[in-house]
Amino acid sequence: MMEDLFPASRVDAELAPGLILARGFFDAAAQKQLVADVKALAAQSPWYRPRMPRSGKPFSVQMTNCGALGWVSDVDGYRYQSRHPVTGEPWAPIPELAMDAWSALSSYPHPPQACLVNLYDAGARMGLHQDSDEGDFSAPVVSISLGDTAIFRFGGRSRADPTRSVKLHSGDVVVLGGPSRLAFHGVDRILAGSSSLLPGGGRINLTLRGVTRPMP
Repeated sequence: MMEDLFPASRVDAELAPGLILARGFFDAAAQKQLVADVKALAAQSPWYRPRMPRSGKPFSVQMTNCGALGWVSDVDGYRYQSRHPVTGEPWAPIPELAMDAWSALSSYPHPPQACLVNLYDAGARMGLHQDSDEGDFSAPVVSISLGDTAIFRFGGRSRADPTRSVKLHSGDVVVLGGPSRLAFHGVDRILAGSSSLLPGGGRINLTLRGVTRPMP
């Protein structure tokens, strides 16, 4: 598949209406701290491999969550729940630095209720999908990249809409809000060895989300 990549010189760009790229939002020191934070939260809420609804096929990524709610997928479907599906324990808190990104970039008056954390190895990918299991689409999705560069593909609100791609480097943050809140998006591949941040390579992606509409 031929890639239509945005030029690397595009920094802090609106890639589509409501789809914002904050290039290099986290500096090297903050990235290292976030990795340490993820390691700590994974000790409380361990990595596991989710499965597709109905078929039970395992995802290519490992996953955990932090926050009051966590997104899970298994043979029974997609949903948010307050406890880890393997340990039965509440999710770990969201790291402070991730909350800082939400406060700075979301333009949303309420804190996130969930933060999905995905761990990609060199062969992992994420097919085109919408983040549509939430009850409040006025809250954006704020997505933080750490480690190896990812080829991030995005399109419109229909799976048939044309797509474009951009490289997401360690420390970059993407915001999907407004007209792009329900845009189809995914990760085509990971560029192995493009970062030395994670021991052994790979990529960590944290996506902060509002789940339910706050009471007035």
